[in-house]
Amino acid sequence: QVHLVESGGGLVQAGGSLRLSCAASGLAFRTNGMAWFRQPPGKEREFVAVIGGSDSSTYYAASVKGRFAISRDNARNLLFLQMNNLKPEDTAVYYCAASPTYTLSTNSRNYNYWGQGTQVTVSS
Repeated sequence: QVHLVESGGGLVQAGGSLRLSCAASGLAFRTNGMAWFRQPPGKEREFVAVIGGSDSSTYYAASVKGRFAISRDNARNLLFLQMNNLKPEDTAVYYCAASPTYTLSTNSRNYNYWGQGTQVTVSS
């Protein structure tokens, strides 16, 4: 059974930083495309960042590019999202997701497995 467990969320002031982690089990982690999505209050879930399994190539949403960095540790089955220069509009529940089929998809429908989410709140 696949489990994805996020951690590292919290309350931070604008301009601050947070590092999210996602611990994966029950899947061939290194061959899965891994992504972060977020759902702001009252809005649809949206793509944040994705990292490939084989070559660890990355792709970011325009709204976070240059501020966020996605990375992975295949030896420990961990996914990370380093978030710097946070803004109030980054406030959302952040989810990690895994895709055995797609390497760098930004479409949430292509992800088979999801974590329960971690809340990130950025105060102004």
